Amino acid sequence: MKQFATRALLGITLGLSTFAITTSAAQAADVPDPLRLGIDVPYAPFGYKLPSGELTGFEIELGNAICAQLATHCEWTEQDFDGIIPGLMARKYDVIMSALTINPERERQVLFSEPYFTPPSGWFVKADSLLAGADTLDAEALAGKVIGVQRGNLQDHYVTDLYGRTAEVRRYTKLDDLVLDMDSGRVDVAFLDLPVGQDTLVNANDGNFVNTGSAISEPKKYFGDGFGIAMKKRDRDLKKAIDGALEALKADGTLKRLNDKYFASAATASDNHQ
Repeated sequence: MKQFATRALLGITLGLSTFAITTSAAQAADVPDPLRLGIDVPYAPFGYKLPSGELTGFEIELGNAICAQLATHCEWTEQDFDGIIPGLMARKYDVIMSALTINPERERQVLFSEPYFTPPSGWFVKADSLLAGADTLDAEALAGKVIGVQRGNLQDHYVTDLYGRTAEVRRYTKLDDLVLDMDSGRVDVAFLDLPVGQDTLVNANDGNFVNTGSAISEPKKYFGDGFGIAMKKRDRDLKKAIDGALEALKADGTLKRLNDKYFASAATASDNHQ
């Protein structure tokens, strides 16, 4: 099916330096304890809450594994995405781990770890939409449509720049509100990180929504170099420690195990990027 074919494009990209982290190295880098991480939830499958209220998801598990490597403890702080970098600058947390794409605009504000995941973006519509099953969605197909995006992220910038003159771009702080507006017909099409749309719309709604068109990961101006952990520019020792922890988790198979758990259909493609 189309959604599984496009999800196969997902992959982990880890162009990490080949050094292993040790507890003594982490301590020498003066890693905070606890390490405070900012995250926007819900953003399944990267971060969301169980019925018990416990945080879980790909980034939650990976972040906790990084903290274990660094001999520290994770303390997660919830923050709406459009305020997540200002929250870092205001010292609400030490790092951001929240599907934050590495791109030139953000690199002027923050320091990034090496990338730990690179998803394409995808289009999602109701199953009975005239756009369902389209090979591509272009300016002509989207003219006059209402396009839903998460406020302030790369999909927002991409859609606004390319289609904002001929389509209405509707921005949401919470994806739950976008799902409600799509279900009611107030939004025609959503443009999201592909695994997020697959999990939040397709898998969670009994076939009411489908992935359509082709997956998009270019141009780099918008889609950057994958997801990275962001910190203040002065925190270069912390970056070295986090990069080393990511390398260790790649080497011991933890990163692949989490990728397979949350993105099973993409496991084969992911192997090619390790």
